[in-house]
Amino acid sequence: MRGFSKQFNAHSLTQLVLKRHICEMSRNLPPLNALRAFEAAGRHQSFTRAAEELNVNHSAISRHVRGLEHRLGVHLFRDLPRGVELSDEGRAYLGRITAALDIVDDATEDLAETPEGRVTLNSEPLFAQKFIVPRMGAFQVAFPKIELRLEASHDLADVDRYEADLAVRFAHRGTLDLPSDVLSDGRIFPFAAPSLLKGKVWTAKDILAAPRFRDRREDTWQKWAVAAGAPVPASEEGMWRLRANLAVEAALEGQGIYLGSQECVAHEVAAGRLVQCSDVSLISGAFHLVCASQGIRRRAVRQVRAWLLSQTLQFRDTGEDQPNG
Repeated sequence: MRGFSKQFNAHSLTQLVLKRHICEMSRNLPPLNALRAFEAAGRHQSFTRAAEELNVNHSAISRHVRGLEHRLGVHLFRDLPRGVELSDEGRAYLGRITAALDIVDDATEDLAETPEGRVTLNSEPLFAQKFIVPRMGAFQVAFPKIELRLEASHDLADVDRYEADLAVRFAHRGTLDLPSDVLSDGRIFPFAAPSLLKGKVWTAKDILAAPRFRDRREDTWQKWAVAAGAPVPASEEGMWRLRANLAVEAALEGQGIYLGSQECVAHEVAAGRLVQCSDVSLISGAFHLVCASQGIRRRAVRQVRAWLLSQTLQFRDTGEDQPNG
């Protein structure tokens, strides 16, 4: 019995030490669904919008968040007359949980051979028609598992309300009020059809004497004349303002000279249908790429963003790809 007791005690001690070691190594992790519900609700500052994002009902978000608060012993949100807001503890916790979930998401997506999914891109009509559409074929070859849905409108899509994953917009001056990437510096040049130029080198005076098209409200032709050191034309003399796509089409037909952004006619220039008439240019605003705060975590959205930045690199003076917001 004495030998058995010693053997039993030694075995029990080993098991106790092993159990303690395992307990010390185990992670104190709340349920993943609770963390996802809290992270979405904290990011949106709304249980309703978190429920929309995760495709569950409002009560499920509330139940997960309250259960997490009970487990942690802290209040992560404060109730407001209309909605909720993060507490100080909740704000600190959100930053670390978001970063942790992003790491898990990146690691999971990196196991896939190629990014996949549907990405909705909303764009200025001219940029969509003249810059994105000619390149979509090459994009689909490079990323066959990404369904790129292109929408064109003059109104800025609300990317944080799921109207689009990405949106291209032109800002005439300064920057947008939303975090964004600069796609191009919006540099404008005069362009004309070869049939109009007839192989001749046109001076600034020749250009200003021809029928001219502009697609912007401000008097860009007068500003261009000043930059070219040529006599400034009268405000409306010889100048027609058309919608951007119509102004380009009129120039393509040899009806006059178009003063506009180089990236929006790059495809026409490459095909020889338009020719840059002068090296004198102006910067009148910039094209920006806006991304939804939750969308940028999707690998397919990040890939479309990276693709657009690479395609527009030549149209940025700095070549920097960092958000300005």
